[in-house]
Amino acid sequence: MTKTITLYGIKNCDTVKKAQKWLTENNINYDFFDFKKSTLTSELLNQFVELNDWNTLLNKRSTTYRNLSDEIKNNLTDEVAFEQVLAQPTLLKRPILIIAEDDSANALKLHLGFKADSYQEIFK
Repeated sequence: MTKTITLYGIKNCDTVKKAQKWLTENNINYDFFDFKKSTLTSELLNQFVELNDWNTLLNKRSTTYRNLSDEIKNNLTDEVAFEQVLAQPTLLKRPILIIAEDDSANALKLHLGFKADSYQEIFK
């Protein structure tokens, strides 16, 4: 069974750096998708939303979120959140780790954030 591992984030994020370091030190091959260098597509964002929900995907503590207008924050429907995240991917919590067990969409697993203990459990 083929496993594909992709880490999504921005390279200057400290938590993303910790995740990358952990994966490298544990000899886990992964692809890195930098939101600042690559375009977040609506298809990819749909995949994130199918695997998780907006309440956990949105980083409401981020500067990007705090800089949204009150009108947007107070009317944050799924559609508005989708539109805002496509325009500003840094609204997403980081890192996002996607593990594809095979080519089936049902075999995708999404993990948010980084904690060494959690990654140890994921990759045991």
